[in-house]
Amino acid sequence: MTRSWFRKAASILSLTAIVSVAEAQQADFNEVGRQMAIMLQNSHFAKLPFDDELSRRFLGDYLKDLDFQRLYFTQEDIQGFNEKYCSQLHTLLLNGKSIPAATEIYRIFQKRVEDRVALTEKLLNETTFDFSSKESVMLSRKDAPWPRNEKEAVKLWQLQIKEAILGETLRRELLTKMAKEQGKPDPETEDRSPKEKVSLRYKRFLSSVMDVDDEEIANYFLSAVAKSYDPHTDYMSFREMNRFKDGMKNELVGIGALLQGEEDGATKIMGIVVGGPADRDGKLKLNDRVVGVDVLNTGKPEDMIDIMFMKIDKVVDYIRGTEGTSVALKVEPAGGPHGVTKIVVIQRGKVEMKDEQARGDIIEMKSEKGAVRRLGVITLPSFYADFEEGKVRSSVDVEKILTRLNAEKIDGLILDLRNNGGGSLEEVRRMTGFFMESGPVVQVKNTLGQVQVKDSDKGKPIYAGPMVVVIDKSSASASEILAGALQDFNRAVVVGDSSTFGKGTVQQPMDIGRMLPLFAARNRAGFLKVTIQKFYRPSGSSTQMDGVVPQVVIPSLSDALEIGEAYLDHPLPHDRIRPAPDFKPLAPEGLFIPRLNELSRNRINACKDFTYLIEDVTKGKNRIKANQLSLNKAAREKELEESDALQKARNVERRERFTKMGEEDAKTMVFYKLRLEDLETNGELKRYDPAAENVEFMRRAKDATADLDETPKWPSGIDPLKRESLAVLKDLVDLTVSVPLTSSAKDGSGAQ
Repeated sequence: MTRSWFRKAASILSLTAIVSVAEAQQADFNEVGRQMAIMLQNSHFAKLPFDDELSRRFLGDYLKDLDFQRLYFTQEDIQGFNEKYCSQLHTLLLNGKSIPAATEIYRIFQKRVEDRVALTEKLLNETTFDFSSKESVMLSRKDAPWPRNEKEAVKLWQLQIKEAILGETLRRELLTKMAKEQGKPDPETEDRSPKEKVSLRYKRFLSSVMDVDDEEIANYFLSAVAKSYDPHTDYMSFREMNRFKDGMKNELVGIGALLQGEEDGATKIMGIVVGGPADRDGKLKLNDRVVGVDVLNTGKPEDMIDIMFMKIDKVVDYIRGTEGTSVALKVEPAGGPHGVTKIVVIQRGKVEMKDEQARGDIIEMKSEKGAVRRLGVITLPSFYADFEEGKVRSSVDVEKILTRLNAEKIDGLILDLRNNGGGSLEEVRRMTGFFMESGPVVQVKNTLGQVQVKDSDKGKPIYAGPMVVVIDKSSASASEILAGALQDFNRAVVVGDSSTFGKGTVQQPMDIGRMLPLFAARNRAGFLKVTIQKFYRPSGSSTQMDGVVPQVVIPSLSDALEIGEAYLDHPLPHDRIRPAPDFKPLAPEGLFIPRLNELSRNRINACKDFTYLIEDVTKGKNRIKANQLSLNKAAREKELEESDALQKARNVERRERFTKMGEEDAKTMVFYKLRLEDLETNGELKRYDPAAENVEFMRRAKDATADLDETPKWPSGIDPLKRESLAVLKDLVDLTVSVPLTSSAKDGSGAQ
């Protein structure tokens, strides 16, 4: 997925690997930019002309990343940037002179943010806001013009602050009302006033904008240059590359805590990894607030770094370190007096990100006639792999789970790829062979137009029975390769959102440091993650832009949102090539698609939850289309009252229905979990309640307002999409068993 400047500057969560406390010599980022420009011209799939038009993209994308809501720069600023740099950035890059231009623009951005935050304080201190007018603001300004001049910018900013105050006021009043109705404590009693909260919010943002070094400015600019080629080409700093590697191998060195920046500048402990260093130590608690870090645990007051208002990624850099070393945290204990602190010392260690590992479940479903179907579920969050040591591989983990599911004699299988953004191409190639005969999995075309076919390396599948692949709009890249291949071969039924994400490109990280002059500082030069290939399904269709369209489409809230490759900047086009030479699909009759769709539509039409969802999608689309938010308090209160009344009515209906569904589930469904650690001991299947709170991998802090949410939880912890997917799989199993098939269809359907 593409990464904006805001995500880099204000990341909510970052748990990453080893970074030396002593910073290495800084690279010459002018030279880094020059080498990156050469690499882009030589390596990128699109072979774009490196000219004035591309230079305009560089500038436009950089400005958009900095000011994506078009609230800080003015048209006068933009005109000045265009006159000075619009047709020059590509030349400056090639001449090794681009960073001064990037820095000049960033410094002006800093000044504009300073001015807006100063104006915010003035407005909050001197203005009595009138919420009876007919004024409004845009929900999204991403396509709006920049304000013409500073006078217009001030007027626009006044409306933004007015909306921030109104929104915070309405939120507090609603929570107070809900607490009173439910006879519960008001979570807002000790909270700061709306004006204080808005003030702190912008102070934290200002701090994140001001607290940057040359490496970070270069990162923002060079990322914009790279993304001007396509959404997935990117510049990755030394720090980001370490985080990427850790994410791929699902392991890091740190204390095992989930961090979140608070509006008042502190860093809050929002989660503790079960079995991690902080969990084993026991002194750090959920909701504790970290205000200082002694990186080397020297115990000297002068070595305690004040992290108030510091960006989360920098806080994490200080907390992580070398395995076996200790870090000291200055902590305000949860529930204690404000400002009273203690020192917590934790030894750093390896932390497994188990919630990102493959996992399995078995669900026994009893039909009205008493027949029991054992349905296996494999949930795969990503196609992870340890590129350096090869100790961690998603395909190896899935193979272990699949082998055990086979031993448990499952009747059908769901492979859940929802929210799976992709990963290793080699892992998906190998994994696809677990489910079908040896054959083409994906075709890859390079910049020269040469096509290479990548086959699975399994002669016979591990699992050949009825199968459903569940996807959503966030299933991307490697997920689309696997889902597309199984769909092309008529090996599995794809179920889910109207399509997957639509990322049909392959990226390769390239070390820019290797291209720098011999005696230059190389180790912090960063990497260019460049698109070098497009991939195509065995049938010849690219998943680029179009994604994978399920055979059984289920309504989704994402239908109202702009999610997918088509909504990103500069996507490569969709196209087709010839089918792979050995592409021989199975008979489609073996999947019973018309009948499965008929049965699914009947259930969806009769399901209240899908009715509610479709209503919400329609409202969401209308809201996005209107793109206006009223600043009239009475009008907003009316909207909230209507929404609250609707939600309460739904909750009344759901509580009664969910109770009956839960009771029916208890009679007809039994759940067993199968985790990777269970496979190591070859232990008995563990029966469990999926509706119970899941603290397997991480204990999480509860939001102060969570107790006021009376929305009933999904019966048996199964959301409507998963419940319908299970129903589709059960239908497929029943049809496969009961309907005589031709020999070719039998080969593909894996009839039991």
